[in-house]
Amino acid sequence: FRRLKLERDLKSASDNRTPEKFVAVAIVKTVPIFLLAIPMYFIMPLFVFLLAILGVAIFVKEITSIQEKIKIRREQIEYELPHFISTVEKTLKYNRDVLSIMENYRESASDTMREELDITIADMKTGNYESALTRFESRMGSSMVSDTVRGLISVIRGDDTDFYWAALSIKFADIQRQNLKNKAVKIPGKINKLSMTLLFCFILLYFVIFAMTMVDEMGLLFNL
Repeated sequence: FRRLKLERDLKSASDNRTPEKFVAVAIVKTVPIFLLAIPMYFIMPLFVFLLAILGVAIFVKEITSIQEKIKIRREQIEYELPHFISTVEKTLKYNRDVLSIMENYRESASDTMREELDITIADMKTGNYESALTRFESRMGSSMVSDTVRGLISVIRGDDTDFYWAALSIKFADIQRQNLKNKAVKIPGKINKLSMTLLFCFILLYFVIFAMTMVDEMGLLFNL
């Protein structure tokens, strides 16, 4: 079960490694830490415990890094979805071929979105349209993607979806504005941290100059 879950996560993160290779790389990165603990046991036994904690922390970080990649990838796709929805809404007025719509949008999509569209388009060409879109939804694990896939499946089934896409376009635009506001709120905090770092560097620079000047003055004093 865990292997299948990790395999799905790797596909969602566009990572071509197998679950075995992914875990093996994480283990290899922690091996030097544990090997270092062997001689350290005879020199400073207390550091063995600290090295063990460090090794476990590195392993856990490597294993959980895939979730961070999935999160970043999901956010990039969700950021582009409002534009995709707007394109679908306009195109459906004269073309209801979902595969054609996705192929046309692919040309102007971002790198992340294009990768997912390539997978989904290839899946649609070799199998069932609805199944391919459902697999795209499961790879992303996003409510926004789920809403999009639901609309595309309705188009495939021949339903009247004009009102749905118009409402979805408004909904996604509101979500995007809220996300931009949230990012704007976080910016002052980052600026404050940067300002404090610069202030600390300036103070440190003055202290270094002051110390060097004092050393030079003391040298002249002792020479006299």
